[in-house]
Amino acid sequence: MPSDLVWSKLQELRDNALSAIASASDENALTTLQKKYLGKKGEVQAYMQHMKELSAEERPKLGALVNEVRDRIEARFAETEKKLADARLMADLKLRHEDLSLPGRIPNRGAEHPLQETQREIEDIFLSMGFEIARGPQSEWDYFNFEALNFPADHPARDMQDTLMLENGSLLRTHTSPVQVRTMLCYEPPIRIIAPGTVYRRDDDVTHSPVFHQIEGLHIEKGLNLTHLRGILQLFAQSMFGKDTKIRLRPSFFPFTEPSVEVDIACIFCHQKGCRMCKGCGWIEILGAGMVDPNVLREGHIDPEVWSGWAFGVGIERVAMLLHGITDIRLFFESDLRFLSQFRV
Repeated sequence: MPSDLVWSKLQELRDNALSAIASASDENALTTLQKKYLGKKGEVQAYMQHMKELSAEERPKLGALVNEVRDRIEARFAETEKKLADARLMADLKLRHEDLSLPGRIPNRGAEHPLQETQREIEDIFLSMGFEIARGPQSEWDYFNFEALNFPADHPARDMQDTLMLENGSLLRTHTSPVQVRTMLCYEPPIRIIAPGTVYRRDDDVTHSPVFHQIEGLHIEKGLNLTHLRGILQLFAQSMFGKDTKIRLRPSFFPFTEPSVEVDIACIFCHQKGCRMCKGCGWIEILGAGMVDPNVLREGHIDPEVWSGWAFGVGIERVAMLLHGITDIRLFFESDLRFLSQFRV
């Protein structure tokens, strides 16, 4: 056994260290005490020098005693260090005059823009039906934007587009239909794509913007007809607006489709009872569609005697306005946080 004198001195060292550490006034004093007692040349380590004075049986016992004293001193250091840190924090808070009884502040958190969210939802619906996403340039040539889509130079439908022309003779695309032509020229049928993107027209009021967004769809395969188109659009409407949503097709005209149709959905606000949103008729126009005109197929180097196709175009702003009951399209582009924060989830 270690001599009683060594053990007595170890106990005295422990008690002195615990008392001094508990009385430390700040972190600097605590650091000094830690070096004094637990450093490589500290007082606890110094007792290990007595090892050479002891027998082989007594050495492990002295080592155990030294370790016990070291553990007690280290525990007291940890307690005192936490106490000093807490005291420093409270003193700092008093200087700031902060009331800890007040509720915490909720951090500001961003959210997806409603147009981006709506575009993603539409894309997901058609991707689940086997469509692929195709993209094209926003600065487009007249051929792809008009001529290849059955708009001859003197066609009156060009007046409806309110085109923004560029100095190099190109233009800002008025729809994403040019992507359809580019896809037909690059790939052999069958083709099944959607073309989302930004488009431009010289138009600006509560329901029109000079910059807006469209998603167009194109499906080319053998034996397609309007029945297939109606089925796809019915599934889209039900996925977007609810499983009970009904659609109807009305005859219309577009240069690049023949026959052409306007597609309406049963009013999602009044359920066809008649309201301000549907102007009392129970139906809301949602998109335009039709069978791809044979002239457009030929421009895409596709034989209309072998292949048939249908296409549609839907405005993303139109869908978002219906989903959220928004009556002014300009709200989407004003970056007003009072408006955008309503879409935070």
